[in-house]
Formats: sequence, C-alpha cells, structure tokens
Amino acid sequence: MSRPEPMQHGFDTARRGSEKLDAKASCEEALCALFAETLGRDHVGPHDDLFELGGHSLTAIRLLVRIRATLGEELKIKEIFDFSTPAALAGRLTGAADDGARAPLTRVERPDVVPLSFPQRRLWFLHRMEGRSATYNVPLALRLTGTVDAEALHAALLDVVGRHESLRTVFPDVHGEPYQLIRDLDEADFRWERRSVPEADMERTLRDAARHGFDLATEIPFRAWLFETDAEHSTLLLLMHHIAGDGWSMAPLTRDVVEAYTARVEQRDPEWSELPAQYVDYTLWQRDRLGDVDDPESVYAQQLDYWRAELAGLPEQVTFPTDRPRPATAGYEGMRVDFELDAELHRGLVGLARRSNTTVFMVLQAGMAALLTRLGAGSDIA
Repeated sequence: MSRPEPMQHGFDTARRGSEKLDAKASCEEALCALFAETLGRDHVGPHDDLFELGGHSLTAIRLLVRIRATLGEELKIKEIFDFSTPAALAGRLTGAADDGARAPLTRVERPDVVPLSFPQRRLWFLHRMEGRSATYNVPLALRLTGTVDAEALHAALLDVVGRHESLRTVFPDVHGEPYQLIRDLDEADFRWERRSVPEADMERTLRDAARHGFDLATEIPFRAWLFETDAEHSTLLLLMHHIAGDGWSMAPLTRDVVEAYTARVEQRDPEWSELPAQYVDYTLWQRDRLGDVDDPESVYAQQLDYWRAELAGLPEQVTFPTDRPRPATAGYEGMRVDFELDAELHRGLVGLARRSNTTVFMVLQAGMAALLTRLGAGSDIA
C-alpha cells in the first residue's frame, strides 16, 4: 500500500492522452475557423473538405499563410491537398510553434535607399523596356447611383493614398539601379479628374482612360476619374499599375474608399487602425528571407537554380496552327470566348479532380496542355 507508483503512472498516462486529445481538438477548432475565414464562410466543420467547398490552389496558399501567422507552424502545399479537412490537417500540426518558421512580417527600420521587391523589379524592367504603356494597368470601375458628393469622394481618395504607401511610391533610378521613393501625400500629385459623359459614350471613355500609361519614375501608380452621366448616375474609375497592387488588392482598396467616403460625407476623418506593415516592410522582409543571389546556399539562389533547370530548353514560342500570323511586335490585344460545360461534364471533371487529389483548375489546365500537344505544340508546355 506504500507503493502507489503503478497507479500514479496509469493516471499520468491517461492525463497525457487526455491532453493530446484536447490539443488535437483545439487544433481542429482553430483550423475550422481558418478554413471558414479563407473560404469566406460562416462555418466549416472538422470533416468538410476545402476543395469540395470551392477551394483551389490559391485558396490553399492563403490557408497556409493564415496557419503560419495564427498557429506559427509551417506546412507544405502538398499537405493541404493530402489532408484537406480540418480534422485530417490537425494531425499534421505539432501543437507548438516551429522554431524554423519564417519571421513574421512587421514594421522594420528602413535604410536610406529602399530596393525594389523582386516582383517590382520585374515590372520595372518591363516598363523600362516597353516605355509607358497600359499592359500592366489594373482598372476598377464602380457604378454609383444617387447623388455623389464629389468633394467628399476626392478627399476620401486622398485619405486612401495617404494610408497606403504603395499608392504614392515612384521608382527612380541611379545609374540604372532602381529604388522605392515614397512621396509625402502633399507631394504625391494624385491625379483626379471629374467630367460629364453620356451613357452611350461610357464604355469607350472607360476603355480610353484605363489605357493611361504611367511614368513609374515620376508618377505615382494610382489615379481616378469620376464620370457623371446625370444627377443620379455616375461611374468611378480607379486605375492602378500592377507594380502597386494586384487582383487581391481590389477588395481592401474598395473597402477603404467606401469607408473613407462615408466618413468624409459625415465631415469627419476615417477611423482606421494603423496598418501593421507597409509594402516597403514586405520588401525588406522578402529580401531577408530569400537572401543574396550570389550566395549559393540562399533560398533565392536555390529557387533560381531550380527554375533554370525546369525551364531549360523551353521553346521560345508555342508552335501550333493559328488563325492569323504572329505579329513581329506583341500588341497585348486579347479576345474573350465564352462557352459552357454541361452538368454531366462538370461532374466528371470534379470527380477526376477528387480521384487525382487535385483541383478542377488543374484538371482543366492539364486538358489544355494535352490539347496544345495534339495541335502540334510538342510536350514541353509551360
């Protein structure tokens, strides 16, 4: 009776088992919330599948980012496909922050000269090669009904430009080396135009305005027009160069414009919380994360070597029969062709995606590659 160790050991084992179950349940709960947030749903259950709920590869990447930021754990994209429910994915989590996880993105001390991020550098290079063009413009047209307070709208757009440094950043260079120069709001020279446009001319007017060519060295990559048809109908066109934002930027941009306009109509300042980081902070974080291209051990050098090997020998252009000759100079003109997939074919595509542990987009892309091959484009298709 004086030796209680076996009973105590059994109790400890049960307690540890209970703690593991609690930890797994906690991970499941957290993952359910992150799945719902990423998918834009009110609720996701532990056995709901990310891809059956409409997720795709970009959704999976966003989920990875949220898991890293919220739970401090690193996962691989393949794990999202292999374990695509919160319950299954919870088993891949350790329950403890990964010491090797990348540093969080926060505000950092800035050098006197801020380099470009790697995506910015690519766009800057193309801009220097092509000159001013609309190739990488990102337009957003918003139809407005009711009376618009144009002065309040102008003030709201200035608020948004002041809030987001990337909207007032220019890209001069010294001896061919570009850098980010953030303009103060009063020096940013935000271009705003307001004019009357008949409804019959609206589409052409929007198209012409969206083709504005930014001078990235001196002109901030954001401007706006208010085209008024009558007292109750108008269109706001926001135009941004891709060096300042992308498709994912449209939702927060629109949200901030609406919030700022609401405040200005009420004759008050927008009540925004401070942004945790700006794009310059991301640039410096990215460069610290990827390292120097001249260091063979850096992530940058290793990824560059990988893609050089993957793309080695790729044909300069896709060769298959076309309905018109290839122009000597790219004009970046495109066409849109609409077609529909019937319900039976769609079910088949979804079923194939599930059996192959991929997404419908991947299945369609594989089908496109197969079609191009059959048309004579070869088998090395990017």
